[in-house]
Amino acid sequence: MRSRFAALSGRRLAAGSVAPRPDVPISWRSSLTSICQSSMRTGMCVLALASPAAWAQTSFSVDSPDLQANMAMPLGHVFKGDGCTGDNHSPELWWHNPPAGTKSYAVTVFDIDAPGPGWWHWAVANLPGTLDHLPDNASASGAIQHLGAIEARNDYGDDGYGGPCPPPGKPHRYLITVYALSGPDTHLSQGRPAPMYDHEIRISTLAEAKLIVTYQR
Repeated sequence: MRSRFAALSGRRLAAGSVAPRPDVPISWRSSLTSICQSSMRTGMCVLALASPAAWAQTSFSVDSPDLQANMAMPLGHVFKGDGCTGDNHSPELWWHNPPAGTKSYAVTVFDIDAPGPGWWHWAVANLPGTLDHLPDNASASGAIQHLGAIEARNDYGDDGYGGPCPPPGKPHRYLITVYALSGPDTHLSQGRPAPMYDHEIRISTLAEAKLIVTYQR
């Protein structure tokens, strides 16, 4: 098994650069680098916002009343079929502190422990920039379409959400990501493959908010 998310190898940082801490919003890194480079001319680089508490107060984040980080996905959000007996409801998600300039949002759910390239369970794009959450079962209930958003073809071969249903054995991790995007429209269309959504979403990503849950059969 090979995770789609390979670990980054250690790298030397160029003088005046800022280490890409995962708790630092993407949209801030370029600004911090500029400040650091400017300060290097005087022989000192001071980042006043380096406190983890400061990042925690302003970082783009996602949570859910249904899900707990690194805990098992409730049966209501598990796939129905292929030996799994869930309700296949897409989870309720809330996001907070989006970066300035956010024009739209996208959401993906990806099994990072599936064999080969992983397994796409959900990809949504063109969610309005004024939105701050998705309700429970937004995919099957028609709420996504009502918002004017679009959904990819998942790896089960269906448009919309398909919950966890891994092979019996060890637990799998499911990465839920909300993307804040710089444009209102990804120029994607309903039912295109999820990897295509992933590519187009990343082109205009300002920040990402992540939540990992697990499921085991």
